[in-house]
Amino acid sequence: MNLTEHFRLEELTRSDVAQRRGIDNHAGLEIITHLTQLALGLEKIRQALGDKPLRISSGYRCPELNRAVGGAKLSAHMDGYAADFTCPDFGTPLEIVRALTKSNIQFDKLIQEGTWVHVSFAPAARRQIYTAHFAPGQPTTYTAGA
Repeated sequence: MNLTEHFRLEELTRSDVAQRRGIDNHAGLEIITHLTQLALGLEKIRQALGDKPLRISSGYRCPELNRAVGGAKLSAHMDGYAADFTCPDFGTPLEIVRALTKSNIQFDKLIQEGTWVHVSFAPAARRQIYTAHFAPGQPTTYTAGA
């Protein structure tokens, strides 16, 4: 099912972890409505990055899947508002975040997460921009900006 021109419901709900663990990650009608808003936001990102294709690595996560992957307890992924992605034809995650920071796209959160970008289109639309920092054996920390 196409949500927008370039984004399908299947790619925003697909999860290798869910498949391996037998987790049902199907989205209900309310979540599909949120995923449609997410897809519309991803279309804006695609345009801001020169109409380059985005590779979605994570979209909607049911609570069980979110726990399985170690997601935040209040993750916007569980509401269908967030996606993790890369855009290799545009550049690195840091280059993507810097480009989107300069755009007028009304996202809620934008995080440079090492090898991918996290974006949320939750209704608050706060335009919060962070960089994640990872250290072995330590919880992830975040600093403002990119």
